[in-house]
Amino acid sequence: MRGGACHVNAKAAVSSFFEPAEISTLQTSMTEDVTLSPLGRADGSASYANNGYSVIAAVNGPVEVQRRDEIPEESAIDVVLRPAMGVGGVRERHLESVLEKTLRQVILVSAHPRTLIQITLQVIASPDDSKASNGLYQSASNLSLLPTLLQSSILALLSTSLPLTMTLTSTLIAVSWCGELIFDPAARIVEKAASLHVLAFSSLGDLLVGESEGTFDMDIWDQVYAMAEKHCRTLDPGAPAGIADVDMESSKSASLEDSLKDIIEGKAAREYRWKES
Repeated sequence: MRGGACHVNAKAAVSSFFEPAEISTLQTSMTEDVTLSPLGRADGSASYANNGYSVIAAVNGPVEVQRRDEIPEESAIDVVLRPAMGVGGVRERHLESVLEKTLRQVILVSAHPRTLIQITLQVIASPDDSKASNGLYQSASNLSLLPTLLQSSILALLSTSLPLTMTLTSTLIAVSWCGELIFDPAARIVEKAASLHVLAFSSLGDLLVGESEGTFDMDIWDQVYAMAEKHCRTLDPGAPAGIADVDMESSKSASLEDSLKDIIEGKAAREYRWKES
């Protein structure tokens, strides 16, 4: 795989994977749908759909914790992931572990010691595919679902009254065998990609999650990091452009961090609307 700079926009990257007739079908699935507090009985909840995946997250806590799970100076974090069909297995346990470690850095766990904060994520839908069994796409990668889980989790936490130390934004980037990069790849791109990368950045600018699989070198990783940072974060115009200069159409649009701020501002405006009456 070549390691030089890869200047490519999203449309060109998609066309390198598939014939032109397939592009329109794949691009129509690359949309986001967010709903805050869809569940009335949870302390906080959110549904998030993107790239063919749809997840609903519920947060409950702080609640009483069993003695064996009690942490004297912090809250215990319990993440439960339920697949769209069947019973969870090794894949779900691995994703739960990644989510628990990440969300422990986001939640101010010292504010509620000796308690439990439970986060439940239910996968509602997965991308359709001709090779799906029982109508459900069985992705060969564990990473393709992770950004949707992270985004739905942070949105559910923001809908509660739990104190947080930061927020986060996450994205998935696929790298083709010729070194082209595309963010939020569709299911068929994921299947044909040389490598997949999930990166999550905190609102403080720290890299919270860096999960990768496949074949790649450090030059490719540098380009992936730069593209993910542009897509996730609102960078200071006076700051350095990043490790690599990646040219893509999405760099001109709002980042995921901007979108997250807009969602929270809208929620706050609705909750304080009673003051205007």
